[in-house]
Amino acid sequence: MSARILAYSATAGYRHDSIEPSIEALKAKGPSYNIEFDFTEDKSQFTDENLQKYDAILFLNNSGIVLDDTGKAALQKYLNLGGNFIGVHCAADALRDTPFFGKQIGAYFDYHPDIQESVVDVVDNTHPSTKMLPAQWRLLDEMYNFESDPRAVGAKVLLTADETSYSGKYPQERKFDHGTPHPCKQCSTAWYQERGAGVEPGGIAGRSWYTSLGHCIEIWSDELFLGHVFGGITWALASKTTRAFNSSGKVGNAP
Repeated sequence: MSARILAYSATAGYRHDSIEPSIEALKAKGPSYNIEFDFTEDKSQFTDENLQKYDAILFLNNSGIVLDDTGKAALQKYLNLGGNFIGVHCAADALRDTPFFGKQIGAYFDYHPDIQESVVDVVDNTHPSTKMLPAQWRLLDEMYNFESDPRAVGAKVLLTADETSYSGKYPQERKFDHGTPHPCKQCSTAWYQERGAGVEPGGIAGRSWYTSLGHCIEIWSDELFLGHVFGGITWALASKTTRAFNSSGKVGNAP
């Protein structure tokens, strides 16, 4: 039984050139993980009837207000019914007008220095999204800084950026409380929530996983990065709150 994921890449602000390569990479790798992706940029797909088919919703490099009120309500209901959530890179710059989305993704994007080779430190090497990574992972991508500490909503940090490995760290005075110690000295890079914080009281919480990596076109052909992404996806699906893994699930790919 394949897990089914809706991958949503609509943008209403900055649009990444890596969106199309990321779609191709996910398409190519999906079958080897027994995952079926449906890709869309059509916000009308966010209805109660349509979302109930999916074991996870993946927000892929979105920006701006990419759902209307109907779509936001459908996403909230989906999460309340045990649906899982995955966010990649600029998804943290989407739906800033939607508090439950901010909680579900963990934190909103603040700013980043110029793209340059940087080092990412593995904080937890036992997670499926990090166990394949070197302890100090050197790569070319954007290092995000966030408006808040994702741990404030219960997230567990997996990767942190080593701010000594790159320049241009502080384009402005820090305006936000990022926690002590700061999750990455400058910015968290990936984290997870065992129970997504965007779920309303009384709801069935699925899992949430987010990585801030994924800006550059080239990284979507990097096997380590793809292992990181699919490790996060498969971990989220393993919540067993959806039909692909639990016949009693209220949402997901039914047998």
